[in-house]
Amino acid sequence: MAVLYGADAVYLAGRRFGMRTAEVSFSDEELGEAVRFAHSRGVKVYVTCNTLPREEELRELPGYLEYLQEIGVDALIIADLGVMALAKRHAPKISRHVSTQFGVLNSAAANALFDLGADTVVLARETPLADIRRIREHTPKELRLEAFVHGAMCVSFSGRCLLSNYMTGRDANRGQCAQPCRWKYYLVEETRPGQFFEISEDGGTHIMNSKDLCMIEHLPELIDAGISSFKIEGRTKSAYYTAVVTNAYRHALDAARAGESLDPAWVEETEMLSHRPYTTGFFYGEPGQHYQEGMFLRKADVVAVVEECAQDGAALLTQRNKFSSGDTLELLCPGQKPVSFTAGDMTDGEGLPITDTHRAMMPFHMRLPFQAPPFSIVRKRRESADNP
Repeated sequence: MAVLYGADAVYLAGRRFGMRTAEVSFSDEELGEAVRFAHSRGVKVYVTCNTLPREEELRELPGYLEYLQEIGVDALIIADLGVMALAKRHAPKISRHVSTQFGVLNSAAANALFDLGADTVVLARETPLADIRRIREHTPKELRLEAFVHGAMCVSFSGRCLLSNYMTGRDANRGQCAQPCRWKYYLVEETRPGQFFEISEDGGTHIMNSKDLCMIEHLPELIDAGISSFKIEGRTKSAYYTAVVTNAYRHALDAARAGESLDPAWVEETEMLSHRPYTTGFFYGEPGQHYQEGMFLRKADVVAVVEECAQDGAALLTQRNKFSSGDTLELLCPGQKPVSFTAGDMTDGEGLPITDTHRAMMPFHMRLPFQAPPFSIVRKRRESADNP
């Protein structure tokens, strides 16, 4: 979805040395497939090697780095000086990007990393826009500066979080974060065990719960400050989320580069995603916390994904959520604004008439307003955006 909906590069993890849960990350064979798929469409692939390897893990790293170079990975995202040195030795043809986990907040750190062979620095999320300008002024023009512009932020932001490890034994720095910063907390006094005291008038509070970052309306300022590339946080996000946010930022970035005004439709698209209340992060000052609850907001649900479609709009789709004939839906295709239409007659995978898509992941046929490419999305707006 990232490739098809307009990304210039995708970042992902193998099952070793990346801050993604191994079970849902790419096997070595799948990494090769991903590189071939992306490169065939002119898109780069960055592989995260951003864990902090323990001593016993180091023996596996050289061979892994050599494999990544062999399959044509474009860049490694690194958070450890030792990994940086090993990458330079064992995968010299791959660009080296410094992860936001490194916590680069100033030009001195950026310059030191450039001297060590980094060609891109992903700045810490805590970096204010004014400081980005100064970093750009005091670093070589060959060093690319990258910034996160959209996605979840946690209480540790760019730091290395131990809260999940401490409370649940799940290592946040190995892609297994239990997100305890999203939980609801009460106070307990030492001599009154079992008595939970309210932190607010309405009960406990999500005292560490951060808002989500959204900078879609501020890309021109970031370009002017010297940011070379814009990064969308995608850990544990759905294919729908990836498609919609990539589509929106693709158009926002193209408009910013052309000196054109941003179409409000693309700002609205960011509201169609599952998200917490938005913030501009630390770019313009303190972002503020979100204390009310830990639920997500979204205005629409995916109801189907297009498998194939004829010129007249006759399509084979796969169900994602239930809907019925007569419902008002939206069709979202790569590179296009969503188009509203009314669901008409439908048949199931065997050609029998149906009035709703009642079975999970069922194939069905329905006419769309125009020919839509595979991986186009059909969604239905919610009556209330506040439902989780």
